[in-house]
Order: sequence, then structure tokens, then C-alpha cells
Amino acid sequence: MANGFGTLFIGVSGLQSSQNALNITANNMSNVDTAGYVRQQVYFADRNYVTVNTTAAVSWQQTGLGVQIGDVVHTRDIFLDRLYRTESGRQAFYSATAEAAYEVETYLQELEGQAFQGAIKNFWESFEEFYKGPDDSVNQNMVIQKAELFVSRGKAVYDGLKGYQYNINTQISDDIEQVNELGRSIFELNQAILRVEAGNIETAMTLRDARDLALDELSSLVDITYTEQADGVVKVSIEGVEFVDEAHLYEMGVKTDPINGFITPYWPHLSDTRKGSYVPVFNFKTDISSANKNDMGELKALVLARGDHIANYRDVLGMKKDDFNDSTGMSVMMKAQAEFDQLMHGVITAINDAFCPNIKAQDAGVAVPVTATGADGKEYTIDQNTLILDVENCSYGADKQLPPRELFTRRGVERYTEVKDANGNTYYIYNEEDPEDTAKQYTIQSVSVNEELIAYEGLIPHLMKNGDVDFPLANRLSQVWDKECISLNPNDPRPCTFKTYYISMVGEMGTFGDVYSSAAESLAGSVASVDNQRQQVIGVSADEELTHMIKFQNAYNASSRFINVVNEMIEHLITQLG
Repeated sequence: MANGFGTLFIGVSGLQSSQNALNITANNMSNVDTAGYVRQQVYFADRNYVTVNTTAAVSWQQTGLGVQIGDVVHTRDIFLDRLYRTESGRQAFYSATAEAAYEVETYLQELEGQAFQGAIKNFWESFEEFYKGPDDSVNQNMVIQKAELFVSRGKAVYDGLKGYQYNINTQISDDIEQVNELGRSIFELNQAILRVEAGNIETAMTLRDARDLALDELSSLVDITYTEQADGVVKVSIEGVEFVDEAHLYEMGVKTDPINGFITPYWPHLSDTRKGSYVPVFNFKTDISSANKNDMGELKALVLARGDHIANYRDVLGMKKDDFNDSTGMSVMMKAQAEFDQLMHGVITAINDAFCPNIKAQDAGVAVPVTATGADGKEYTIDQNTLILDVENCSYGADKQLPPRELFTRRGVERYTEVKDANGNTYYIYNEEDPEDTAKQYTIQSVSVNEELIAYEGLIPHLMKNGDVDFPLANRLSQVWDKECISLNPNDPRPCTFKTYYISMVGEMGTFGDVYSSAAESLAGSVASVDNQRQQVIGVSADEELTHMIKFQNAYNASSRFINVVNEMIEHLITQLG
């Protein structure tokens, strides 16, 4: 009888195991569309056998105690996980860079329905008309109007580039906040998993799924490395610096530039802010490339694309190739700003120098050095390298006054300072561009069309000293546009004209964007392929789970029928045999 009643427990074990398997399968089914969920697979195992030695038997007898769930497997492929996170980080890097290049192309080629190239063409054509009749007020007015349009369109493009630069700055702030939030989540999940699995009885599957999802998201933002400890805690490093361990979370800090408001991520736990020492998260001393395996993470791409300041022509003009590539050339936005401002600066200074030519004092026949006094009483020393107005070759406006008016003026300084020496000689000293003060540079941020010329177009230089129309000046202005006097950057030193420079600039940016866009698309395909392989391991298939559900339901029914048969057998023995 003991064996008979013991057999009931075998059936019960089948019922319990099948019921638990059904519950696990139902949990899989309910999480088919849950992000990061890893399917749970049930494996059955025999319960212990009871071995009995009886004198009547030839050999030992074994009695089984039923079935149990041997393990619920939480399957992941660590190699596919690492590959997915690596490819995801690289794809995010190239995608963010390609997006920045695309925005630059948009600002350069089209603005409110009018391409900037049209403004350049119209400005050039106005000088073609000016050449036909420099003394014609219609032609003079056309030059001034097209100059205003040229400057306003240029400012609009440059402001658009600056605006997107600040947009990237906002994205950087959001990414840093998201990185820190994911770090807090991983740290808290580590602690929760540690508590659940401390007794080596239960596996914190749901918590592990949440942590793995957080690692997936973090890998697309920054370059991470991670290892799982024996106790189940995952240690995470970012750019080789520890970020999360079993006891600490080292969050990223934000350093804000007081001048332009640009933010830079740094490591507070490695920095001494009281002494002004900051350890940046990203080290750009090593070239960014796939060969160096450091082209990973959206945050790095955004910091690179934005750059560290708002650039102008001085960030490209006259720079050596290596210096350019290690500074301005690394940033999509700074490169675009510097090259665009170089075009504006080149056109503006070339036209101003034609209207108001300068010459070295020594070449003008001045017996240098000369000490002269300005209207403010300040003394000036004119040496052999001092630039002064070339009075003999300059043109005059309708009022015949010196110095002649420049077409484009700087916000912070006049073109010339008038001085007189002890002999009563008058000189007009050219106020050169200040490399430190943008207000004293012919940069798009600080120039405007001369207000005096806007008020009266006849003041534009167009007459010779004897009063004749200065056709040679008009010819020089017309030829300015065809001189190969400017190169795009140190990587492309071929001389360009003002007409071809803009086309080359847009073409270079388009090529750059296409390269990064192609890389991003290729990596997106790799990410999708790896994820598909990964889903074959961790993903939930509704059809497969339904098959398992039918199998476990049938096993449950079989166990139930087994119990009924045993019950009937025992009842028969008791009632019939007494």
C-alpha cells in the first residue's frame, strides 16, 4: 500500500512541474513585445531515486520519486551581446556625425528658399554693371544693395550654423544626463541582483534583463567595457575610466564655458576643480578611426561635431595641415564656420582693398620712422612696415574727401586713423585686424555695409584725383572674382577663385557627409544582422511558446489521468480485497 500511495506523489510532482512550466511559458507569451526581455526555457529533471535491497530480489530495486524542474535557463550569448554593443556604438558615432554634416549642407545650399550661391552671383554681377558706368547712380546703388544682400545672407547662414552648434550643445547635455541616469539604473540593479542571488537559490532574471537593456542603451552613447563578477555585479568603464562598480557610481560632470556656454563632460572624481584642474571624459589626442577602435558613441561624436568654440576665418587661414587637423578640422561645425567665414573675409577685404588701397609707408616714399599725432592727441610711430592709405592710387567719392569710404565697415574700428607729423604732412594709418578681438576683424560677425554709402551712394569711390571716372578701379573690382587667391583649407591647398570656392566648400562637405552616412548605413545593417542573431537566442517566438504550452498542457493532463488511475487502483484494492 505504501508503494501505491507513494505513486500518487509521483503524479503530483508531474502536475506541479507541468503547472510551473505553463506559468513560465505564459510569462514568455505576455512579454513577446517587451524590450530587453529574455525568454526563459524550462528543463525537467528526475527527482531522487530510492534504492532498496531486498533478500527476495536478485538485484537492488529503485523506486523513482517523480519529476521536477531542473532549471529555468535565462539564455544569453555574451559574444553576440558584446558584438552588438560594439557595432551599436560605432553606428551611433557615424550617424551623429553624418547628421551634423547634413545640417551644414542644408544651411549652405538653401536658406528660406534662396541658395546663398545666388547672393554671391548677384553681388558679382553688380560689379559687372558697375564696370560699365562707375559714375552711374543706378550702378552704384546696385552694388550697395547687393552688398547688403550678400552680408545679410552670409549672416543668416553663419547664424544658422551657430544655432545648430548650440542645438548640438543641448544634445550633449541630454546625452550626459542620460548616461548618468543609465549609470544609476545599473548601479541600483546591481544591488538588487546581489540581494536576490545572495543565497544561490534564485536567479534575478527580470532584473538582469533590465540591466542588460541599460547596457545596450549605454553602449550607443559612449564607449564602454564591462565585466560580470562572480557575485553577479557588473562593473562598467567608460573610455577606460571606471564608471560603475559594486560600491560606487562615478557620474559624469559638466563643465560650462563662461564665454560661449559650451559644455564639456569631465570626471569629477579625478578632477580638482578648486585648482581649475578638469579631467575630460574624451581624449582627442589620438586620431579617431576604426583602426584605433575609438570611433564609438554618440556623445563623443556630438562633442567632436560641435567643437569647443565658434570659429571664424582665423581658424583656417594660414594654418598648417597638422594644426588644422588637430583643431578646426576635427569639428564638422567649426570647419564649416571657418571655411565659410574665410570666403566672406576674402571677398570683403579684396573689395575694400580695391576701393581703399594700402601701401607700406616706406614704399610710399615716407622717410621712416616718423612720429605723428592723431586727432585725439595720441602719438603714433610710422615705421617701414606700417600700412597707410595709398593716396596716389586711391579713388574718391563725389565729395572728393580722404580717406575714401570702404564698402564694408567693422563694428569696432574705423579703417584709418588720420595723423599729422611735425611738418604738417597727413597720413592715414590702416587699422589692421586684431587677432584677439573679433570686433576689429573683417569677420561676418562684425561687418556691415558702410552706413554713409547707404545714405548716399555717390560717396562710393569711383573718381580719379583729377575728377575723371576711375574705369581702372572698376576693372580691378570686376577682376577680383576671377583671381585664384584663396584655398579651402590646408588639406586642399589648391587655389580657388571666389566663384569656385563656395562650390568646392559645399562639395567637400557633401563628400564628407556621404562618407559618414554610408558608414552609418553599413553599420546599421551590421547592427540589425547581429541583433537578429541575438534574438534567435534571447527572443520570444509566439509560435514556439504555443507549441510548448500545448506540450506542457498535455503533460499536465497525463499526470492528472495517472493520478486518477492510481486512485481507482487503490480504491479497488481497499474495497474489493478489504
